[in-house]
Amino acid sequence: MTAPPAWLTVLTTTDSEEKAHELAQGAVEARLAACAQISAPVTSVYRWQNAIESSEEWQVLFKTVAGRYEELEEYLQKAHDYDTPEIIAIPVIRGSARYLGWVTAETAPAAAL
Repeated sequence: MTAPPAWLTVLTTTDSEEKAHELAQGAVEARLAACAQISAPVTSVYRWQNAIESSEEWQVLFKTVAGRYEELEEYLQKAHDYDTPEIIAIPVIRGSARYLGWVTAETAPAAAL
């Protein structure tokens, strides 16, 4: 049996660059993510309320540890203004030991510091 991944990249999207920065800033300030990367606008095509929609969105990738996922998801649910925000966790299978060590250190709860 394989152990669950220790690190995750968590993805969400939002409809403005300003909102993406707010989500990123809040998660990093709360130590729920070591960093958040905001991608240039992407075009999303999706079905919503029985119609095919197309919209410009900003993608935010949060780098975190698996142990902080629940808190990060809760933060995103509260801070996001979408009815059903995209929140997807992608396991990090491998990475540089120095980088993953940094992610671990930067997402340690404040009480652990």
